[in-house]
Amino acid sequence: MTRANGSRLTFEDITGCWAIMPTPAVAEASDWRCHDTVDLEQTTRAVEGLIAAGVDGILTLGTLGECAALSWEEKYRFMAAVAETARGRVPVFGGTTSLNTRETIRQTREAQSLGLDGTMLGPSMWNKPDIEGVVQFYRDVAEAVPEMAICVYANPFAFKFDFPPPFWARVSEIPQIVMAKTAAYATLLADVRASGGRIRMLPLDSEYYGAARLDPDHSTAFWSSGACCGPAPALALRDLVTDAKRSGDWTAARLLAQELRDANLPIICYGDFNEFQTYNVALEKGRMNRAGWMSAGPNRPPYQCVPERIRRYAETGGDMWAQLQKKYTGTAIA
Repeated sequence: MTRANGSRLTFEDITGCWAIMPTPAVAEASDWRCHDTVDLEQTTRAVEGLIAAGVDGILTLGTLGECAALSWEEKYRFMAAVAETARGRVPVFGGTTSLNTRETIRQTREAQSLGLDGTMLGPSMWNKPDIEGVVQFYRDVAEAVPEMAICVYANPFAFKFDFPPPFWARVSEIPQIVMAKTAAYATLLADVRASGGRIRMLPLDSEYYGAARLDPDHSTAFWSSGACCGPAPALALRDLVTDAKRSGDWTAARLLAQELRDANLPIICYGDFNEFQTYNVALEKGRMNRAGWMSAGPNRPPYQCVPERIRRYAETGGDMWAQLQKKYTGTAIA
């Protein structure tokens, strides 16, 4: 939960299931002539639904949030709606990644003024960065907006940076950096050790079971885009892992983790990560629309051109998650 005294979130505050939201789009959003594409009514409905279901935090304006396809005015209105709806009941982070440090600072200050708790932030994009440049980028943002917690958006495909252990060792000295959204399960232990355990590394929902087995003390939180296909399976996983840490019986958590891996497999194009990175927006929003828990709406330009096979992958993934949502509804402890 957000700290009652209004102070900045810390590493210890990052626990449980963090849902990653799309930026819901109106019906005309695929047309470049549409300049007000955010469906604010659906935004409010989704945030309220996630909080009512029991998620522990919300991340927004990443890749599937189409951060690169939104105008600043659209991002501002969306963040305002999310903050106003959440009303401090759970921590909310808004992505403020841009092409340069100064614009990122401007957007992060605006997000803070709206009442968001933190930013999900990747390095400024264009040139391939080195460690020194990326570390300085995070230092500059932290210095400029000291009240904001930072979630490192560790996506090596999007940011042309591998986020190696020496990077984590250096940014762990920045107190505003409290968490990282990562898919690097294979390097999880090395990254945790490099950071001195001072940055909460959040794996994908289907990898949370494995992360908790490897490092039960550190692995207390995970991210889930599938939660916007229906939050029940992700919340059930959270509770089963918590129970397993107490009881030592990991059977139920392991079985649910496998179900989540199976449901996620179609939207990562059955292991073709190059294709997944090409059509990430369409795959994620497509499965959310198919699952029917919320309406993510159409893709914004330039992501509106989607091959039929990608549509099928998204629909298959959405159908599989919807089945899990039905199966696990009512099992989580909010």
